[in-house]
Parts: sequence; structure tokens; C-alpha cells
Amino acid sequence: MSLRLLEIILPVESTSSIDNLPSNNTVLGRWDDRLNDEQAIVRLLVKASNTEAMLDDLEGRFAHVSGFRVILIPVEATLPRPASDDDATVSQVTKSPERISREEIYADVSEGARISRTYVAQVIIATVVAAVGLMRNDNAVIIAAMVIAPLLGPNMSLCLATTLGDTRLAFESLKANATGLSIALVFSMVLGAVFVIDVDLPSIQSRTTVSWGDILLALASGCAGVLAFTSGAPSALIGVMVAVALLPPFAVCGLLIGSGDFVAARGALLLVATNVICVNLSGVLTFAAQGLRPRQWWEAERAKKALHLAVGVWLLLLAVLIVLIYQAAE
Repeated sequence: MSLRLLEIILPVESTSSIDNLPSNNTVLGRWDDRLNDEQAIVRLLVKASNTEAMLDDLEGRFAHVSGFRVILIPVEATLPRPASDDDATVSQVTKSPERISREEIYADVSEGARISRTYVAQVIIATVVAAVGLMRNDNAVIIAAMVIAPLLGPNMSLCLATTLGDTRLAFESLKANATGLSIALVFSMVLGAVFVIDVDLPSIQSRTTVSWGDILLALASGCAGVLAFTSGAPSALIGVMVAVALLPPFAVCGLLIGSGDFVAARGALLLVATNVICVNLSGVLTFAAQGLRPRQWWEAERAKKALHLAVGVWLLLLAVLIVLIYQAAE
């Protein structure tokens, strides 16, 4: 059972109001303490799946109270062990989504939209390693590049921004995506111009065409990436799955452009476009299926419109690409 500890700082006279919150019956433990004559700290132990409802209730009740703040802390373990859902009163409340809270997801995912020196370095290193692995037809080296997974963050943050209707995060995600892909393209083109590229190598040849298997792989990658973030699981291994759909084919595209093989490069670029569309389409749908919504109803309405628009655009682009794939195969 994944647990969270909420440390709530608020005026002393407001602590009793926590008892009246709708989600108060999901609390597994509570401890109150005074910080000074005016402020108190209330610690609540809750299941991770109930954290979002508690945070929404707290923000709705105390957002305008001076000095109010909530600190969320993951709990590795606690003794005695909390009662199971079958024995606890929490089973009587409305079923919570089987994921961590919206705030935790946002904090984790939004970090991927930042363009930093570390992000740029990761893109460069991953591109060089992937290119070397492709030129040597060495799958172990290619996988090593995918472990770095620099493009996981921007794509997942774009999916989250679309689901929540967050235009600022969407802009930052697009900028980070464009920066990362541009850097990967430039460095792979340079390597393609310097080294001799054998387009008949299986590692390169397989990434110059698009099949239904590639589409299914990209759809599964986007879904897996979102599930990793919403469950609070480490995203490093899941990043490999997303990276397999993005970085290697884009590195192939750059290598082929640098070597002057524009016909094969076009096929690799088509694969990259298909993968980007599928990853984002399945990611947005998975976030929506997980019940991720803004807290305020007016924000939820805006997010719903943004979600419908984004899904429609991704589906339209995917349909266009499928037509192009069939034309290229003829």
C-alpha cells in the first residue's frame, strides 16, 4: 500500500475545520502540533490514491487562509501497518483513481519540459551513442543510448499539458521537444557526413520503413510512459520504451541526410513523425483514462475542449501519415 504524509501548516483556529472535509474519513492517522501561538502543523497519513481528493479539499477550504501551506512527503513504510481496505472505513468512500495525486504527477512531469544544460548534454550523448550503435549494428549500444531517454520528459509533459489544458506547459514542452530533436538531427547529420553509412545494415534498414508493428509499438510506448508517471514508478526503464520509438529512427534520419541518401532519410523521417504522433495520442488518452482533471470546474471545461481538439488533430495527422505510408509502399 503506497502512502503519503501531508504536513499542513495553517492558523491554530483553523485546525478543527479539517474534521469537516469530505475526504477526512480516508485519513489513516493524524497528529497535531503547534509551531507558535498563531500557527499549527497537522500531519495526515493517507493512501496515495486518496491524496488528490484530500489536497483538493484542503485547497478549496484553506487556499485563501493566510499562512496556509501543504507539504507532501512519500512514505516508504510505517508501523503498525495500516489496515487493509477490507477492514478500514476508507472502503466506504467513493473509489479513488489508482494513481498518485495530480500535484505529484505535475511536479514530476513538468520537470521534463525544462531546457537545461543537463538536458542538452543528455540529448547530445544519447544521439552520439545511438548513432555509433546504429553504424556498428550493435543493439546493446543502441539500448545504452535509449536508457538516457532525454526525449521522454518533453513528450510526457506535452501529453499532460494537453490533458489539463495548460497552455504554458504545452508551449514549454513543444520548445523542449523542438530543441531536443533539432540537436539530435544536427549531431547525427554531422556524424553521417563524417562516417560512411551502410544503409543495408539491419539496424538502419529497419528504421527507414513504417509498418503496423511500429505504430503499435509507439502507441504502447506512450501508454507505458504515462502509466509510469501516474503510478509513481521509476521512469528510467519506461524511458527505454519511449526512446526506442523516438531517438534511434531520428538518428537514422540524420545519418542518412548527412550521407546524402535523401530517399531513405525520408522513410526514417516518416517513421519519426508516426512515432511522435502515436506516443502523444496514446499518452493523452491514457492520462484521460486515469481520470486526470484540473480541480476547478471552469479549468476542467477548458481542458476537455483542449483534449478533444488534440485527440482530433493527432488522429487526423495519423490518418494522413497512414495514407503516405501506403503510397510509399506502392
